[in-house]
Amino acid sequence: MPVQVPGSFSDSGTASFSDDWWRDFNDASLDDLIAQALTENLSLRIVWDRLAQAEATARKADGSLWPQVNLNAGYRRSRQVVQGQTVHSDLYSVGVAASYEVDLWSRVRSSREAARLDAQAGRDAVDAAAITLAASIANTWYQLAEAKALVRIAQGQIEINRQVLDVVNIQFRNGAASAADVLRQRQLISATQSQLISAYETVELLQYTLSVLIGRSPELAWEHTTVALPKLGPVPEIGVPSEVLWRRPDVRQAYRQVQAADQRLAVAIADRYPRLSLSASAETSATSVSDLFDDWIGNLAANAIQPLIDGAQRRAEVQRQEAIVSERIHAWGQTLLDAIWDVETALTQQRQQSLLLDSLQQQLVLAEQTYDRNRERFMKGQADYIRVLESLQSLQSLEREVVRARRTLIQRRIDLYRSTAGPWDMSRPEPARTADSSKSNMGTQNKVEDNQVKI
Repeated sequence: MPVQVPGSFSDSGTASFSDDWWRDFNDASLDDLIAQALTENLSLRIVWDRLAQAEATARKADGSLWPQVNLNAGYRRSRQVVQGQTVHSDLYSVGVAASYEVDLWSRVRSSREAARLDAQAGRDAVDAAAITLAASIANTWYQLAEAKALVRIAQGQIEINRQVLDVVNIQFRNGAASAADVLRQRQLISATQSQLISAYETVELLQYTLSVLIGRSPELAWEHTTVALPKLGPVPEIGVPSEVLWRRPDVRQAYRQVQAADQRLAVAIADRYPRLSLSASAETSATSVSDLFDDWIGNLAANAIQPLIDGAQRRAEVQRQEAIVSERIHAWGQTLLDAIWDVETALTQQRQQSLLLDSLQQQLVLAEQTYDRNRERFMKGQADYIRVLESLQSLQSLEREVVRARRTLIQRRIDLYRSTAGPWDMSRPEPARTADSSKSNMGTQNKVEDNQVKI
């Protein structure tokens, strides 16, 4: 390998997980979304189409190892004037020609191998795109859960703030609170209402994003769907770095690109040496169809081509391919480094986010106790309103922070799954056809405009 791979990662869990890691969340709705996205997401289908192109190119390269045979058939009618009379004559011909390049220096086989490696790298690209798509779906789904939770929290906080406002109004009438205290509490209600509006906006935007990810037009399909943040299980066991890295499709793709570049370098080197090709042909002709196959003319030839003067073009091509190989090796090394960084970052963030969530939950418990005591003392006239306001704002801020921290911890777990996940079996979608495109109003309008231009 172009870089040194560590013997182990900095941390690891004990739980096992499968390639379809999202099932560890025990969320049937998420399972259905990812299943739909893997078949309907248009960006993923584009990667499948590129794979089909690479595979067709590989099959085309396979054909170069076999003789090329062509069948020729012809008919000619001639007109000639002889002694004042017009004479017509017919000539029918049929021929078979075959050609084959003797692969002396493995030039043809190297080209075929490079195309095959390109196709394998294309499949790795599909797997990498599918893993990224699944992670995007999961992250968006739980961002929606967070936004819906923030809506519920804001609604509850508005109700509590109004109850506190009623208490402040009573205390104001009793002379235990000032007009400024009433205004501050009203301002807090207004600020909480602004947070509710923002949460509603986020809920709608995330539904649009989720619709596009699963290959549908943006819609509010989950407006009345309950989406909950899952309780995470134990951290999964990461495994040996060399195994984890080779399981990642992006690492395998970069490695196959190195191999393909090396094969193309072999092609460029072989192109500087002589080529030997064989050809054979057989042809028959007659003035009538019934006599067409009576006489045959055969031909067998061998040709050798040796470049003599090409202005150093072939040497320059070899040097170019050598530079490409070096580039691909360095790219593979960078991919390995990025992959190691990806896993280590996910592990660190998972660990630290878990500690942060524990700290926030402890602060929330203390904030609830502080607010209850300050509110009780305020109602008894033993504390001023400012203490109640500060403890209430701290409590409500922590309620939101805990929800965000829970969702962030889920995102860290998804990042960990994504950074260590391997491919899984997927059904290849059918290719799109021109006749399958939907006839929308926009398409009809374009046709009308095209007809007007033609006229």
